[in-house]
Amino acid sequence: MNATRVKAAPVWERRLLATVDDGPDLAVHQQHWGPLPSARAPELLSAVQASGLLGRGGAGFPTARKMLTVAAARGRTVVVANGAEGEPASAKDRLLLMRAPHLVLDGIQLAAKIVHADEAYLVLHGGTGTTEQVYAAMHQRRDRVGVELRELPAAYVASEESALVHWLSGGEAKPTFTPPRPFERGVNGRPTLVNNVETLAHLATIVRRGGEWFREAGDADEPGTLLVTVSGRGVDRRVAEVPTGIRIGDVLERAGVDVAGSQAVLVGGYFGTWLPADLAAQLPLSHHALRAAGGALGAGILVALPRDSCGVAETARVAAYLAAHNAGQCGPCLNGLPSLAGALNALATGRWDERWWPALERWMAVVPGRGACRHPDGAVRFIASGLSVFAADVAEHRAGRPCASVSSPALLRVPAVPPAWR
Repeated sequence: MNATRVKAAPVWERRLLATVDDGPDLAVHQQHWGPLPSARAPELLSAVQASGLLGRGGAGFPTARKMLTVAAARGRTVVVANGAEGEPASAKDRLLLMRAPHLVLDGIQLAAKIVHADEAYLVLHGGTGTTEQVYAAMHQRRDRVGVELRELPAAYVASEESALVHWLSGGEAKPTFTPPRPFERGVNGRPTLVNNVETLAHLATIVRRGGEWFREAGDADEPGTLLVTVSGRGVDRRVAEVPTGIRIGDVLERAGVDVAGSQAVLVGGYFGTWLPADLAAQLPLSHHALRAAGGALGAGILVALPRDSCGVAETARVAAYLAAHNAGQCGPCLNGLPSLAGALNALATGRWDERWWPALERWMAVVPGRGACRHPDGAVRFIASGLSVFAADVAEHRAGRPCASVSSPALLRVPAVPPAWR
């Protein structure tokens, strides 16, 4: 995707996107935000703790706690800014890097100061236009810690933090068994802080404006704003900055999606879950609310599926993509995911044999929890949600009556490029 074509939707808050059109202009950035604070590491960490900032890469882990763990480690530490964004349904990190690269670079410097790092990496996917924009921003700066810009192979699991660390250490961009976690032994064996670029951009605003300022927006338990990528009929990955806790239906409507004409919403991307549209529209955009409803916020992805689309076919297409992008390191990925994807494809395209249903149920039960990483778990969660939310269509497909729209699935973006690992 050409990142310069990513559109910003109308926003409720202008924080990260406050200077959305300024790109790599350091003078404009500093005019709005001011210079980097000269506070000491404990003061910076205290501001992050007061803010309640959660990671914006998907897991929602408390940022201050992760930083405190790395800062307490012995020896030299490393900071890794993850802007690779391997999720095809997401565009938020690319928009942020294109429009506000100095906030991310500020965040890297501040994180390095907090955890006492003397080495830092900013990892991107190549071919999106972001590399050139970030280089332009870097050349305007004189930072204390040098940042090495690296382009990660375009594989779905490559941006998982253990895969990222393994690749930066000279290996393939594949997840590794844990423990140890990167904060214990990361890049070249050194304790490593891995943060999403949006998390680091928020850090750069918090240390300037304060933790209480950050909490003025959003949910009390998960404060602040977040970048959300919205897709639907006529809306292709439009990015909006919204306060946490806002109703999903409000986000979709403000981005131009016809909520009433949608049958389901994919929340959290390919590792997320399908939810019925009427349920999703009423839910607050927060980790705890979505978990309670059986969903997951992930990296802030909302994909609304129109009523005349085939949910079985869309689920099968994504399942095939996830099966193709497994790292090939363990049985659940080598055997389980391809088997599941093949069965779903047969179900979607009218080649179903009802004798396969017990096998499909068995694969769904045995694949999760057995892999080197969470890739098979996420894939099964996604598939299970599709079989549940689209149960009526599944029954029709099983009876040999596939949907008329099976032959023209067009909503979910599923890249055809095979994965690379180096």
